[in-house]
Amino acid sequence: MVKVTYDQVVAYRLHVNHLVDRLPPGEYERAVHAGLQDTGPRDALVSLHARVTDCPPDSWEDERLVQAYSPRQAVYLLPKRNLGVFTIGRLPSDPQARKEFDELTDRVCRELAGHERRGSGPVDMRQATWTGRVVIRWTASAIFTREVPAQDIDPSEARRELCRRHVHAFGPTTTAAYAWWTGLPPADAQRTWEELADELTQVDVDGTTAWILTTDKDTLTAAPEPKGIRLIPAPELRLFGQDKTGLFVGPGERRKPPGRDSFHAHGVVVDGELAGAWGRSKGKVRVRLARALTAEQLARLEHEVLTMPIPNATMSLVLERDEMPA
Repeated sequence: MVKVTYDQVVAYRLHVNHLVDRLPPGEYERAVHAGLQDTGPRDALVSLHARVTDCPPDSWEDERLVQAYSPRQAVYLLPKRNLGVFTIGRLPSDPQARKEFDELTDRVCRELAGHERRGSGPVDMRQATWTGRVVIRWTASAIFTREVPAQDIDPSEARRELCRRHVHAFGPTTTAAYAWWTGLPPADAQRTWEELADELTQVDVDGTTAWILTTDKDTLTAAPEPKGIRLIPAPELRLFGQDKTGLFVGPGERRKPPGRDSFHAHGVVVDGELAGAWGRSKGKVRVRLARALTAEQLARLEHEVLTMPIPNATMSLVLERDEMPA
């Protein structure tokens, strides 16, 4: 069995999620390969900025992208052509449950009557997005809902592809982490996991058993030490491990950025480590560092802030702890 350390795991995740080397301009579909959570105002836009070179304020509205609710009620930015993977792939396999979702969506679509509607509506409006027939558009001040053509994908293949994307982005990982992330019933998650058994390789993460895509094994063991600075929103902290072991994707906040509080909810990543926390009010970004940075690192930090593509905002950096160059 391949043995890897926690630091190797983080290095792998940062690399495959394009948080070390940015993608070329306009490569938004690759940036949202595993979906980007958009819970806070413009979280997904900040995540795009951390992954894509020269990311403009309207990049989240690119015609190749779409927004929908996850089963855990969070808004996600997704690749439009793979909408079925992230919606139908998250539905339970139980026929009666699927029938109820379809009937609910029929009612919602009749209510929409072919028009985009302002507001997320009742809870069933959110659940209707899980069938891939309803999507949303969240402007950070309002939500709009509209009907889209039904997704042409087999549910079993959708679940398998969703599992591949989870393991690629968050691996090494476990069946429990996959079930939590998708919201699938544990039995459905286990069944899909078993269907992909020939594509998975078992690894040891500091004494804990986990799995990686076999095609990613070499990347995991050979990922170089991350270099550079990124400002990531709170949902991205899952890359550092948030389950009960602190190793895998999961609920809770097992690994908090140093200096985190209710305002500084997000993470400052320096050379692959959480080195501080940040918060934003319009264009003002307040950063609380836990350690001193070099002059070059401070310049890169300022560049990350000043190029953050927040719409209709003049960006500025406020260091709340007076850090001097090393």
